Amino acid sequence: MEHLQSKFNTFLIPNILYKMGERKDIIVVGLQPWDIGIGSNCKNIAIEFAKKHRVLYVNSPIDTKTLLFCRNNPFIKKRLELQKSGNSLLQVDDNIWNLYPKSIINSINWIPGTRIFNYYNKINNRKISGDIKEAIKKISFHCSILFNDSDMFRSFYLSDILMPNISIYYSRDNLMTQKYFYKHGHIIEPALMKKSDYVFTNSEYLANYAKEFNPYSYNIGQGCDLGLFNCTSTREIPMDIKNIRGPIIGYIGALSSQRLNIDLLIEITSQMINCSFVFVGKEDSAFQNSILHKFKNVFFLGLKSEDVLPDYLSCFDVAINPQVINDMTQGNYPRKIDEYLAMGKPVVATDTITMRMFEGYAYLAKNAEEYIDYINIAILENNASLKEKRITFAHSHTWENCVNRIYKVIEDNM
Repeated sequence: MEHLQSKFNTFLIPNILYKMGERKDIIVVGLQPWDIGIGSNCKNIAIEFAKKHRVLYVNSPIDTKTLLFCRNNPFIKKRLELQKSGNSLLQVDDNIWNLYPKSIINSINWIPGTRIFNYYNKINNRKISGDIKEAIKKISFHCSILFNDSDMFRSFYLSDILMPNISIYYSRDNLMTQKYFYKHGHIIEPALMKKSDYVFTNSEYLANYAKEFNPYSYNIGQGCDLGLFNCTSTREIPMDIKNIRGPIIGYIGALSSQRLNIDLLIEITSQMINCSFVFVGKEDSAFQNSILHKFKNVFFLGLKSEDVLPDYLSCFDVAINPQVINDMTQGNYPRKIDEYLAMGKPVVATDTITMRMFEGYAYLAKNAEEYIDYINIAILENNASLKEKRITFAHSHTWENCVNRIYKVIEDNM
């Protein structure tokens, strides 16, 4: 109990409260709403929590800027309709409720000074807390745990107002690499980490950063939903890759120059003229204007729906992740690597701090020369045994394992 005694030194909370096998009420706040159309760490963790506990998942509220400029957006229209109907608290599963906050908060990130920003941010936090308090009263919740997925601004004061038994801050991306978050976040996020009981991250890089502000910071790894990426399923070869000559070296994901090294790709593709390089994903302007489009052995197939991505991946002889090394990618957990490995594919990726957890299952390259060598080795030595090893490793990265690590850390520190 030493850790919690330092946080709650006015009274002693019974140890039985923290037996995570017993049902708790967990409030989850974050940057992504429940009805988000893409994969969400926060939502996956909430679903895993709900297997043992009750969960109130709080969507981010509408702000004045969004209301002014995005009123006709289908997601915003839905929220406004729910507000009007008075039915903003929905039960989405046996143990999960989803709250659409009624309050409209102020858009305040434009404020230059963090001290003034904090004043108005506290007002926003009080509005959100009021909506949460109303919801937990309706469903008879006790705030055992507040789990905050990187919502450093709108949820900064929630632990002070809601007074949970345990407050958790979850960091899954280095948001300080983004101007919007850095403006006030370089002051506010460390302060929030410091006052939280625990900080959990999905990479060692982010855990080490968090430990600068909170010694109770832990890497719980990354969970992945690999249901689509089943190597035993029969795959239909897509028409736009069917006639591309092998061996095929492929990448699936957003083609962003902030994350991927275009110069590295130019060097590799220009030297490996006997291989075809296939890119599946939306390009940013840097990729669209790159010389790669002039190479006869490079193919940009565009953005595809999620359900057909395994069909493309099944055609790759080697899958790559040619990241540029910067503060964003060093701590970023590349879920695509698990998807590649789940289908048994050899993987060659840039050697970043986070990628080193894949050592022994992927080839980690530091430069173009190593990329070329490893791609050739990966093609030559690929076999059924290595394929099975990759698949098994990928499937060890489950949300159940991640959440069980959270439970274990809490119980170990009581």
